[in-house]
Formats: sequence, structure tokens, C-alpha cells
Amino acid sequence: MRLSPVNRQILAIGIPSIVTNITTPLLALVDTAIVGHMGSAVYIAAIAVGGSVFNMLYWLFGFLRMGSSGMTAQAWGKRDKKETDRILQLSLILSLCGSSVIILFQLPIIDLILRFMQTDAMTSDLVRQYFSILVYGAPAVLMTYSLTGWFIGMQDSRSPMWISFIINIVNICVSLVLVLILKCGIKGVATGTLVAQLTGCVIGLIMTRRHRFSFKGTSLNSILSKPELKRFFSVNVDIFLRTLCLITVTVWFTRIGARQGSVMLAVNTLLMQFFVMFSYFMDGFAFSGEALAGRYIGARDREKLTTTVKSLFKIAAAIALIFTILYAAGGTLILNMLSDNREVTDAAGEFRWWAVTIPVAGFSAFAWDGIFIGATQTRSMLISMAIAMTSFFVILHLLYPSLGNHALWLAFIVYLLLRGLILAIEYIIWLKRVNL
Repeated sequence: MRLSPVNRQILAIGIPSIVTNITTPLLALVDTAIVGHMGSAVYIAAIAVGGSVFNMLYWLFGFLRMGSSGMTAQAWGKRDKKETDRILQLSLILSLCGSSVIILFQLPIIDLILRFMQTDAMTSDLVRQYFSILVYGAPAVLMTYSLTGWFIGMQDSRSPMWISFIINIVNICVSLVLVLILKCGIKGVATGTLVAQLTGCVIGLIMTRRHRFSFKGTSLNSILSKPELKRFFSVNVDIFLRTLCLITVTVWFTRIGARQGSVMLAVNTLLMQFFVMFSYFMDGFAFSGEALAGRYIGARDREKLTTTVKSLFKIAAAIALIFTILYAAGGTLILNMLSDNREVTDAAGEFRWWAVTIPVAGFSAFAWDGIFIGATQTRSMLISMAIAMTSFFVILHLLYPSLGNHALWLAFIVYLLLRGLILAIEYIIWLKRVNL
């Protein structure tokens, strides 16, 4: 079967992005695997907590990737090289500013998070050691976010894929030497990850030369001009607030599971992996939506934009169908692969069918997110997320007393459905209003 040009474009961006999504979690997995051979469970706990600390911190700066992607894609569609360079220049400067704040306030940040986590004294001490080293990787991590968004906007998803590969290879090699040969303990694990992050950032900066990026010929005043800053912050503040809503739902979902005891918390954690696995694939094609929607909006090509949107949704729907069949037929097998605790897997059987509905409920939310990021219509994304989050809490409040954990999953599925539905309506309204 021959693919249409637009489908080839979607796959050319989407497949490398999926590979990047799958390999990115390996950084934390490698750290966990290495400390798992250090002789005590407290090391694993420390890495788990330390990893969660950085995930929470860096998640808040996700706008650096998403904001850069849509604006760069539009500038690329206009064939405005000066603008694509300026967007990356500004994003990199903001990355350095944000990471400087993290490093400057590292002590109150780790104190606050450890109090919230309520870890024991020994684990807390190891987390502090891990954090005190790895926090200096913040500039590299945030700059890599900016670079990833920019590369996607430049229709290049292969560079982020190679950066991810390089980071993981360096992390494995350096961490193994420091921990298993030089016996540096948890400090060796943190140092290995730090070296990997710095290496990935440097490689990413070098790769920008493929697109002839340069800081030369641009003054700081032009980069930080008031109109451009206003647009950049308008887009990114919406994404930041949207991320806060997303984090709120995620944290509350975990909290409600924890309130029901360790078994139900484990059940929800296992079933949420069905969502995570699906999201790795859908996020990849959302990146295609970011790149191509932004490109055709910048080029003011309405026909190619609508063709891209239709093709993206056909591919997304096909992936959702495949995952639904996979989860329905092999859900029990997947649960048994994730855990050998029979009490947990047996309890999960009662709620497994909620996980089966995730692909159908969620595929449109992922696809629309990509298109709206490319269009830089981030206010619509914030509105849809706020409404969906509200529905999550309303359903949970009304039905949890009678339905228990089923109400939690119902609230989550409706939350996914509403995100996609509201953005579909917003897209129809925007397409009638916009002059392309």
C-alpha cells in the first residue's frame, strides 16, 4: 500500500519521536537498575524519590519544549530563518534563567519536597546527596527541552532521537564505571546522570548547525524585544497553567489510590501503565501535529492544514483501535508481566476494563494537543484542560462514596474524553475565524 505524501510526513516525524519517548525513561531505569545492585533497598528508595523530585521540577518547565515547537514550525512555514533562530535564542536564554532559579533555591526546594514526601532519615540523606549533584544538570535539561521543541518545529525529529540515545549510552557507561568499579555509591549514580545530561545538551547544540543556527548577528535587545517576549510568554504561560492542571489530576489520582490502601494504590499504578504505554505512541504523532500544523499555518496553506489534520486523526484512530484490541485480548498477560504479586493482579482484574477504554477515550486529546500547539492556540488548550479537570473532581466527589475506585477511573476517562471533545469544537470555531 502506497502512503500519501502527508502520511509519509506524519510518519517521518512521528516514528523517531516515538523512539525518543520510549528511550527517555531509560535514564531513570538505568539509575534504578544500578542502585539495585548496591545491596540495600534504601538506595532504590532514594533514587525513586530523587527521580520524582526532578520529574516534578522539570515537568513545570515543559512549556519550553511545547512553546518553542509551535512558534518555530510557523516561522519555518514562512521560511523566516531569522525568526526560527530568534525563537531558539530566546528559549535557551529562558532555560538558563529557569535553571539558575532552581540551582539558587535548591536547599529550600529539596527541604520542602522531602517534608511532603515524609521519607525516613536515611533515605532523606541519600536523596540530598543525589539532588545536590544532579541539580547542576538543570541548565542542560532545560536547554535540551528548548532544543527538542525547536528541532520538532524545524520538522526534524531525528535529532532529538539521537540526543536521547547518546544520553542513555553515556549514562550507562559512566554510571557503571563510577558505581561498580570506583565504588562511588549514589554520588556516582548522580554524577553519571549529570555527565550524560551535559553531553546530550552539548551534542544538541552542535546538531543545530545542521539547520545553520547561530547567535551571530543578533543583539540581546532584539532577542528580548517587548512584542516578541509578550507573544512568547503569552503562549508559555497558558501551557504552564495547563501543565499545573494536568499535574493536579495526576497527583490526585495517585492520592485517592493511596487512601484506599497499598493494594489499591498498586492496582491503579499498574493500570496507569496502560495509559503510559499508549501515550508514548500518541505523543509521537502529536509531535507530527505540532510540526506540520505549525508549518502550514505559517505558510498560510489552509488546504494542506486540513488534509494533515484528517490524516493525523485517521492514523491516531487506527493506533487507538490496535491498542484497544491489544489491551482487551492481552490485558491480563500485561498485568502479570508488570507484577508477580497475585493479590494485586487479581484485584486489578476488576478494574482492567477501564484501562481498555483509555485508547478510544484519549486518542483525540493527544492529536488535538499537537495541532493546537502547532497553531499556538494555547488558550484553548488551557480552557479545555480546566473544564476537563473540573469534571474529574465533580464526578469523583459525586460518585466516589458509592462507586469507590470505579468512580476514580470513570472520572479519569471522562476527563480524557472532554479534553478531545472541547478541542474539536474549539478547532471548528478557530478555523472559521482564522484567515489562512
